[in-house]
Parts: sequence; structure tokens; C-alpha cells
Amino acid sequence: MVQVLKQCGDELTRENIMKQAANLKNFELGLLLPGIKINTSATDYFPIEQMQMSRFNGEHGELFGSPISAEMATQ
Repeated sequence: MVQVLKQCGDELTRENIMKQAANLKNFELGLLLPGIKINTSATDYFPIEQMQMSRFNGEHGELFGSPISAEMATQ
């Protein structure tokens, strides 16, 4: 939400907030895994479409490989 408000600047209308929320490009949020980017558009409101594989090593999950796009995973 902070990024959307920054993109709005001084024009805090409902229309502009919705426009900016649908215009996030390669935004990396600190709460997500490194390399996972948020992207939205006027026709795609799903912000997270990447994932990273992990495996259980006997004690905890362990990430491996680099983040992959969900689009690639369905092909």
C-alpha cells in the first residue's frame, strides 16, 4: 500500500489509487523471499506469480534454485 501511495503522489483520488495499484512493475517487498517480484496490470490483479522450491532436510525446509514464474510452471 505504501508503494501505491508513493506512486499516487499528490493525486489521492480513488481512480488514481486503483490505477497505481494496477501498475506495479517488478516491485520487491521485503516480506517476500529475495527475487520474488510483485507485478500488476489493468488486466492482471494477481500480484505474486513466482515461487521458489524447497525441500525438507530432516529438520526444516531448505530453499533451492532461483525463483520461477508460475506461468512457466503451468507449461
